[in-house]
Amino acid sequence: MSSFNSGMPSDTAGGPSKNTAASQPSSAAPPQVDQFAVAPVLAEERISAIDTIRGFALLGILLMNICAFGLPMAAYNNPAPAGGATGLNLFTWAIITVLGDGKMRAIFSLTFGASVYLLVDRLSRKGAAADAADIHYRRMLWLMLFGLIHAYFIWVGDILYPYALLGLLLYPLRKASPKGLLITAGIMMVLIAGSGLGFHFHLKDLHQKYEQVQTDEKAGKKLTKDQEETKKDWQELIADLAPTPQDLKKETDAHLGGYFKLFAFRAKNVYRFHSFPIYVPFVWFDMLDMMLIGIALLKLGVLTGKYSTKFYVWMAVLSFLIGLPAHTISVWWAAKQHFSLESLSVTFSLYEPGRFTAFGYIALLLLVMKSGALRAITKTLASVGQMAFSNYILTSLICTTIFEGYGFGLFGKLQRYQLYGVVLGVWILILIVSPIWLRNFRFGPLEWVWRSLTYWKKQPMRIRDRAAA
Repeated sequence: MSSFNSGMPSDTAGGPSKNTAASQPSSAAPPQVDQFAVAPVLAEERISAIDTIRGFALLGILLMNICAFGLPMAAYNNPAPAGGATGLNLFTWAIITVLGDGKMRAIFSLTFGASVYLLVDRLSRKGAAADAADIHYRRMLWLMLFGLIHAYFIWVGDILYPYALLGLLLYPLRKASPKGLLITAGIMMVLIAGSGLGFHFHLKDLHQKYEQVQTDEKAGKKLTKDQEETKKDWQELIADLAPTPQDLKKETDAHLGGYFKLFAFRAKNVYRFHSFPIYVPFVWFDMLDMMLIGIALLKLGVLTGKYSTKFYVWMAVLSFLIGLPAHTISVWWAAKQHFSLESLSVTFSLYEPGRFTAFGYIALLLLVMKSGALRAITKTLASVGQMAFSNYILTSLICTTIFEGYGFGLFGKLQRYQLYGVVLGVWILILIVSPIWLRNFRFGPLEWVWRSLTYWKKQPMRIRDRAAA
């Protein structure tokens, strides 16, 4: 068995061994603190497999996000009102949904959880356990601020804020056993799938109540308070999943207007989206369950290639056998029902099983790395993953410049399949720039800012500066 630790002790990825300081009796002498312990991870300490997996997810996320950049929000789940529901547009939606929807965010969440554990574990192993909580929470709070800035001032689809929010929960969970973490994540998955069915029945009930509201309105009856709430809830739901042409025009006009007009429009949605992870548990379960799985798989050594080739082959096969049929069925059903609200709500229950495809992708990447094949590609992906924060924000800056009215104003003007020319261009840029940047600098530019703030100390940026130090 092989692992992909870049200079990492062999017990790191599998969690603290029984001989680490964390498991020593309290009477034991405290370990001596490494003078470089309370500092960002060194290049030789990084685990290349995790960077590679993260880089793959970072690129893959744009497959889904490009719809939110270039088309009205409803086009993400429902191609009927926007994006095209016929021909090449429908084919593109179906393929991207089956292969990408939820999977890339799942992998990104998984590596986020693993990275949180790695940071705390590294500090503990180096004798700086007393500083671990301070550094972790400071790191998450700065990420939360970055997320707020990104969401309000750049792009509504920010994921940094909910990640930081959930990251606050991960510190006390770091000592949980892999079995406990996987069971907890499994329960969350079942609840998410169940909530999809629950939403379907809620939608049917809400629709019936709304039809009664319409009948009463036509008869000139005064609506009760409950009926007013029903009307409001239905109209909000329609605006999200099946907006009217007027709603679509309003959204398009906001995107093609000036920056401050778009800012006002975006702020209302950001406020609503950022409330979801706090007040709607099944929404943030989507991210938290994968973070817990990431910690568990890291502790078990799965993410570092410690298992046999046979293990990863079976991991890929089983994951694809669960994930691909689930999302294929949901796509077929939605199209067969002409993207009715009822059909879309039924497919939500298959969303979580469909995300098992993410584990298949991870297994394939680890198989490639274990074989030693395509090293140039995996090394480049690792560079992308090492600069994931900078590349994530760079992607937003590029795409908003292309699509928003204060840029080139292409919002709503490209068909769905044409959007993927933009995706290809962004991928090429990131794949070229990331390795070149890391030949000269220790961190991506935003990673450098984040680490300097986290450790309350300006970090050496250039590689030669670190060598001199």
